[in-house]
Amino acid sequence: MMTGFAGCGKDAPPPSANEVSTTPDQPEEQEAKVQPGAVLTIEDDGRPVLVAFGDSLTAGYGVDRQYSYPAYLQSLLDSEGYRYRVVNAGISGDTTAGGLTRIANIVAMKPAIVVLELGGNDGLRGLTLTQTRENLSKAIETLQSGGAKVVLAGITLPRNYGPDYIRDFEKIYKDLAAKYKVRFLPFLLEGVALNAKSDDLMQADGIHARPAGNKIVAENVFQTLKPVLSEPSR
Repeated sequence: MMTGFAGCGKDAPPPSANEVSTTPDQPEEQEAKVQPGAVLTIEDDGRPVLVAFGDSLTAGYGVDRQYSYPAYLQSLLDSEGYRYRVVNAGISGDTTAGGLTRIANIVAMKPAIVVLELGGNDGLRGLTLTQTRENLSKAIETLQSGGAKVVLAGITLPRNYGPDYIRDFEKIYKDLAAKYKVRFLPFLLEGVALNAKSDDLMQADGIHARPAGNKIVAENVFQTLKPVLSEPSR
């Protein structure tokens, strides 16, 4: 299987009109009962808000939203006694530039924590590495100014982007995590993409996770989040 890793990579089919806009793309698989990318949350119940802010990897492209990683993250938090309300603010096809156009809406939620996962679509949409870095910097600064703790989730790119480009792309996340002193998950799909059982964990496009893969992603994020979570209540 060729694994693309990013939200939409060069190994993916050409982007549809829906992907280019901020309108969520339609699910490829029949199991998807809703459009991934719509905000997924439960009713406000007074718990601190934790926003998963990203592209299709966050939205849960190709699966029912209950099998997205933010949905599994909510279950993990609940089971461990952490009182947070998870909001899935992933939109398929989104770029770092697109994320900035809706970041005011994220800040307006007054989130305690934001898991930021964007950038995989930037090269496909023609953004430069410099633009990606600048956009992610502005996103982190804006979220921190709004009072949120930021967790930065890195990704990688299809191998045909070339080793030098991939190295420089991955370095953006590492550098920004150090600069802004944020919690850092180097690779969102760690243990999912390129796994020996990847056919069970990844969809046929080699880019997006199946439910079993999203469950592992949620565990990755949860372990990264732990140091910034409030003490669990038992």
